[in-house]
Amino acid sequence: MADNPIIIAGRSNPTLAEGIAKGIGINLTKTEIVNFSDGEIFCQIMENIRGGDVFIVQSTCPPVNDNLMELLIVIDAVKRASARRITAVLPYFGYSRQDRKVQSRTPITARLVADLLIAAGIDRALFMDLHAGQIQGFFGKPVDHLYGAPLMIDHLRKHPLPDLMVISPDAGGVERARAYAKYLECGLGIIDKRREGKNQAKAYHIIGDVKGKDVLIVDDMVDTAGTLTEAVNALLENGAKTVQALCSHAVLSGKAIERINTSPLKKLYCTNSINQVDRIKQCAKLEVLDIAPMFADAIERIHLERSVSGLFEY
Repeated sequence: MADNPIIIAGRSNPTLAEGIAKGIGINLTKTEIVNFSDGEIFCQIMENIRGGDVFIVQSTCPPVNDNLMELLIVIDAVKRASARRITAVLPYFGYSRQDRKVQSRTPITARLVADLLIAAGIDRALFMDLHAGQIQGFFGKPVDHLYGAPLMIDHLRKHPLPDLMVISPDAGGVERARAYAKYLECGLGIIDKRREGKNQAKAYHIIGDVKGKDVLIVDDMVDTAGTLTEAVNALLENGAKTVQALCSHAVLSGKAIERINTSPLKKLYCTNSINQVDRIKQCAKLEVLDIAPMFADAIERIHLERSVSGLFEY
């Protein structure tokens, strides 16, 4: 395939989409996406994409439902414009936390969203750091799953901490934290946490000696920052010297920015899977790492039918 991939940007993260297109050496395809006065979304592709290999970049971040609906509408517009192949590029996949039934009479909404994307007309999907890896199995189409760890680890190696210890904020994130501890060659600890309700958590017992350590909390996402700030306080109470945190997806909803600003957390590393342009101005503790080059490389590999797994060979 000698032609270039076609990149179309939704409105959730245009800065990232522009960075991806720049990394490939192409321009974003011109589109018109507007809302009618009643909130309905209208999309028109302003260039010929017939027979093209189209990649639609749209994180389903807050406002989640608006961005998801916009993605479905853009997919339909691209399909009706006779694209040869449509790939949904979701750096952050909303509803990923609802990946199983944890209570009676509840939905598995991650599967529902997968079905919606397939029904709209995608041929494949591209994600980064899904909340649960098994979500890939919800799609009856090819899925490529990228990891932010190589980018994060490379950055941390360039800015080493003298007495580093990696902490998982809960038992479910131990595998992720263990990988960081392995490549950063440091100790590993766990926080025993009890969840008291939706978006509410209480940190209890710390497994591992954090006394005198520069602690790095590793998680896949930070939403309201309640779990994070509770963990920071627990670690400092147990003798940690400093506490920093790292996540792939900084959702930062509700009072998250206020909580981070008033907490003793030293720094929060995240990626720009969600647009952080305004958040950086509000929170000096936020350090954003750019994933556009990684996605540009992955899209080129998919377009040229080359291996994507080669991106993650340390």
